[in-house]
Amino acid sequence: MPGPYVVPVHGDAELPKDVDVVVIGGGIIGASTALELAERGVRVALCEKGGIGQEQSSRNWGWVRIACRDPREVPLMAESLRIWDTLDQRTGRDTGFKRAGIIFTSSTEQEFSDHSNWIKNLEGHPIEARMLSGQEFRSMYPGTTMNLKGALYTPTDARAEPQKAAPAIAEAARANGAAILTECAVRGIETAAGAVSGVVTERGSIACKAVVLAGGAWSSLFAGTLGIHLPQLKVLNSVLRTKPLEGGPEQTMWASNFAFRKRQDGGYTIASGNENIVDIVPKSFRFALDFVPALRKEWRALKFRLGWRFWDELRIPDRWTLDEPSPFEYCRVLDPRPSTGMSDNALANLRRAFPIFESAQIAQRWGGYMDVMPDAIPVISAIDHIPGFHIATGFSGHGFGIGPGAGRLMADIVTGRTPVVDPKDFRLSRFTDGSKIELISGY
Repeated sequence: MPGPYVVPVHGDAELPKDVDVVVIGGGIIGASTALELAERGVRVALCEKGGIGQEQSSRNWGWVRIACRDPREVPLMAESLRIWDTLDQRTGRDTGFKRAGIIFTSSTEQEFSDHSNWIKNLEGHPIEARMLSGQEFRSMYPGTTMNLKGALYTPTDARAEPQKAAPAIAEAARANGAAILTECAVRGIETAAGAVSGVVTERGSIACKAVVLAGGAWSSLFAGTLGIHLPQLKVLNSVLRTKPLEGGPEQTMWASNFAFRKRQDGGYTIASGNENIVDIVPKSFRFALDFVPALRKEWRALKFRLGWRFWDELRIPDRWTLDEPSPFEYCRVLDPRPSTGMSDNALANLRRAFPIFESAQIAQRWGGYMDVMPDAIPVISAIDHIPGFHIATGFSGHGFGIGPGAGRLMADIVTGRTPVVDPKDFRLSRFTDGSKIELISGY
């Protein structure tokens, strides 16, 4: 089942012999990092095993939100919103960005209280957020059948088009001097005196002083070849999009049994608000203890499944020599089959809540693998025992909106500039230094 159409980015024909930094992974995190570095005059090569933005960066919901984020992500997301405001002008391309507002519905007193309390996390940030009463919500949406306690409304939150954003950012990086290399998997890194000295790709070697691994759901496999413990699992989210629909809601909305975003073409992206599939794979057992905090809090929202994916991943080698093809060359794009049941249920629930969606016609479905960490916040970190090696991954389904800010923070870390926000919470060592690993936000 083909994924969404992504604006194509044609890779460079020539492989540079040497650069300052190689970024591995052409999703929105890798592309944003490459753009930030290139604009600072750093020589960058962005290496992508498939096409730019072909995996989760084009398969997500397209939300650009600060609402209901883990408090540890709020400062970085505030920075990311500032970047999104000027991204179209900066890249010279359309990303579909629009500040149209986001609503998180509160169906119970507890949800209303939780959402009210969350607003405290915005103190010190010039971002508007307020609670709507049930009556205010119904006045805002006179056609709804929802009987709510209220809702959290962030009118300056936004949306953008996932199929356009990463390509736009990558092309802007190239315009600033970066090499953009598609169908160019990195097999591994080379070191000299223990520090990064280059990478080996399927097309040859590139000498460099620093590497950023932004490989999304593939990052744990790559990191494992270097002896790095990166507890990351894949979680499947299923999405559908509709054909254009007249008169539908303008704001993006989350409810417990549906979520939707208006698209630039007038259609809607729709998914379950609180259901995902977790395939049981060999790494499920390897990282089981790491994920105990998440399972304690979120197990009701996860559908565990044992099937063909276990055997597929069992066959993937965890070591290979740099002169032989790597697993990244045998799977250019992760294109999982979506759960039609989950997306159909979401659409049915949406139709009951907003009867205008009765006439919505399904145009396409797709699935995407989110790269999930035990505490649902990313790793944006230098790796101390391999000087020059960095990781930006594990955005746990929240990476699209925060991507431009994450790219800026990663570029700060690589270049030694004062970080735009304190990166302490995003360090990889939190999983090995005795820190309490806690899942704070479930959204």
